[in-house]
Amino acid sequence: MGAVLDVLAGLCLGAGVLLALVAALGVLRLPDVLTRLHAAAKPQALGVVLVAVGVGLAVRTPTAIGVVALVVVFQLVTAPVAAHMVGRAAYRTGKVRRDLLLVDELSDLEGGEAPEGGLPDGCTVRDAEPAPGAPRSDHEEPRRA
Repeated sequence: MGAVLDVLAGLCLGAGVLLALVAALGVLRLPDVLTRLHAAAKPQALGVVLVAVGVGLAVRTPTAIGVVALVVVFQLVTAPVAAHMVGRAAYRTGKVRRDLLLVDELSDLEGGEAPEGGLPDGCTVRDAEPAPGAPRSDHEEPRRA
């Protein structure tokens, strides 16, 4: 049974390290704050959880498992909150590339302008369609008229 747990520990550690590497490469290579933030928060959190589980499986003492459980809980609670606060700070300081946003839900809250021509009655910013010719996703090229 110990050999199986050691193999599982090694797999968890390896997967966690790979996810941390992907997160680091994403932070270095992605073009703007929000996509970098996504790369820093999502795979990094799962990578830390996998490394912690791998350590717990390798050590197998009640104290280590308790510490690992605390690390996992704190990571899963604090990472989304930290990412949200960094994203909000970037938006407020003007570091977000608004040309890459499909819908800017914070523009009304932050004193931004309504879309040209306004929104139809009963329509919220969330319901608004992208401007004609605007890409519908980050990976789609703008449509040509």
